[in-house]
Amino acid sequence: MVLDLSRFYQACNPSKKLVAGNPEDRKYYIDFSTVRGSNIVRELGRTITRLSPNTPTCQLFTGHIGCGKSTELLQLKAELEQSGFHVVYFESSEDLDLADVDVTDILLAIARKVSESLEAADIRLKPAYFVSLFKEISEILKTPIEITNVQFSVGIASITAKTKDSPKLRGQLRQYMEPRTNSILDAINRELLGPATQALQQKNRKGLVVLIDNLDRLDNSVKPSGQTQPAYLFLDRGEQLRKLNCHVVYTIPLVLVFSNDLGLITNRFGVDPKVLPMVPVRSPDGGQCEQGLALLRQMVLARAFPDLNMYQRLEQVAEVFDRVETLNRLCAISGGHVRNLLVLLYRCLQRQDPPLSRDCLEGVIRQRRSELILAVTEDEMNLLRQVAQHKNVRGEEGYQILLRSMFVFEYKNDQGNWFDINPILAEASEFQT
Repeated sequence: MVLDLSRFYQACNPSKKLVAGNPEDRKYYIDFSTVRGSNIVRELGRTITRLSPNTPTCQLFTGHIGCGKSTELLQLKAELEQSGFHVVYFESSEDLDLADVDVTDILLAIARKVSESLEAADIRLKPAYFVSLFKEISEILKTPIEITNVQFSVGIASITAKTKDSPKLRGQLRQYMEPRTNSILDAINRELLGPATQALQQKNRKGLVVLIDNLDRLDNSVKPSGQTQPAYLFLDRGEQLRKLNCHVVYTIPLVLVFSNDLGLITNRFGVDPKVLPMVPVRSPDGGQCEQGLALLRQMVLARAFPDLNMYQRLEQVAEVFDRVETLNRLCAISGGHVRNLLVLLYRCLQRQDPPLSRDCLEGVIRQRRSELILAVTEDEMNLLRQVAQHKNVRGEEGYQILLRSMFVFEYKNDQGNWFDINPILAEASEFQT
């Protein structure tokens, strides 16, 4: 079978999100749950559909940036829609400045996206509380905001667009909104989410689910209160975030899992954050994880030959790589980080048309290793050696230094979680000495 180069290039773009509701994208999706230690999509979905179908739930989801959370959330969206739910998925970074976020910013973003989705489903609401609220806000922002029967979401969009890129206006708005947070939350529940659920049920939908992506990218800056921004939002203000009258899944920064606040956050939300680990390419004892590598091979080959089955794809390896060992090398050196794998593959495609040579891949690996090693200090190198020996990372400081910098990856198996060095970095001569 002849490789469609244009289609392959587009499918390998690291910035491309797989939308499970798109028939073409579904061909590229590989289920890694068998090697990740659990099926997080199924667990999140079961909580909503079976354990609490008629009672609002709030769940937390995290993992390395680029490990596949968005893909899994979009898979969850598709499965919940098939089960009869109305699902609103959005990327918070579109509406929020993630370096400076407050709880009212998140509540307004949710209200806007839910309203947009309802309007698209021909459900138009005009919450009375927000009509008067927006009139007062328009005076503060010196921006006229009108809400008609079809423009509630447009009114909120006017606010977020005006304040996202202006810290001064954001500060003025928060001074006004902060004392009214509980009133805003009550109004969202009473005048938006409650009526929305009733209207959806009349359209034979089982309920409303909101999936909020990219909050895991919140900056870890310190608020005036002394709390980091993630801890402030999900600990200090967690009580308000979990009170929305619908099913909600928040992505949260992975740093919270390594902080002393984890137990408090778990108590606040009543659930443990679910962590999406890497796809294992090695076992804790250093042995090769063939099952993980096999799935990563399929991830690559599915993008080359989406219309073939898994066995037929393997027969076409020579169309994409000079030999199967080159594909194996790509999968292993990625460390099971799906975006890293695609970044390496995409760089190869920028240098050479398929079949990709081993020399081309090794050149890309050397370039990426040089980029990583420049950022590693001597203290970090010592920490990396400890990770290599003990396979663990302890405390928030260790997370900040190693995990956030993509120097170390987290894995999970039947025995629990473990950590290892990014394989590209592990091969550096500086690390070997």
